[in-house]
Amino acid sequence: MTEHTALYVYALVPDRPGAADGVTGLDGRPLRLAGVPGTGVAALVHDAAPTPFEGGDDEVRRWVAEQSEAVTAVWERTGSVLPMTFNVLVAGDPAAGRSAEERLADWVTEQEPAVGAQLAELAGRCELRVEITLDRAAAAGDGPQAPEEPADETRSPGMRRLLAKQRERAARDAAGQLADTLHAEVRHRLLSVAEDLRDRGPTRRAEDETAVLSAALLVRREDIEAVGAVLSDLGARQPAVRIRFLGPWPPFSFTDGRHRTHAGQAAP
Repeated sequence: MTEHTALYVYALVPDRPGAADGVTGLDGRPLRLAGVPGTGVAALVHDAAPTPFEGGDDEVRRWVAEQSEAVTAVWERTGSVLPMTFNVLVAGDPAAGRSAEERLADWVTEQEPAVGAQLAELAGRCELRVEITLDRAAAAGDGPQAPEEPADETRSPGMRRLLAKQRERAARDAAGQLADTLHAEVRHRLLSVAEDLRDRGPTRRAEDETAVLSAALLVRREDIEAVGAVLSDLGARQPAVRIRFLGPWPPFSFTDGRHRTHAGQAAP
């Protein structure tokens, strides 16, 4: 068996004894909190060999999902978290007589002012994902309630194709104009109930949809329902709107990454 001389680090969290009890990570490995005395910060870790996890695409996707699930489980118990990226390892330094846990504690102690401030800023906050699109046909007034145009059998197939393309272009233009108007309105209304908003690329969109907004929101937990109310009102006023509302999750999109950069400096 390969000797465990490193720590695989999942996240930094407020030091809450027992917060990792029963939580497992990659391939079902049991996790623990490595607390750093005098800082109030702990690292969510498991013991590991000082070599990165490597595998095929499907295996890596599974590991990343397991890491996210573990971070989320502990975040639910601690109320704040600074997640690490996949494959952050802190190795021991035998030449200096320092174990992996001692090196990790050295790093956390050095970074504690910045790390502690970030954990405090994110306490009680969560991330929501919002994707808003428009059904082009409905936005152009050509939805299920619109009267159908009578078929003109006297028109040639080429003319019918041309007219169909013209209708499609008109629907696309109408949806684009409405999307521009709604984008500014919805962004403003969401920022009235969220603390921050970061644009994201759409994760999925049907061919008949026009994008309005794809964003991550940083929200206090008590304001989740207020975000839902904004989206419900939009859907009631604009029947062409399609809304995907996901979360709550740890605020993955709202950590500045400095803790991950410094952790990498302690990696093997």
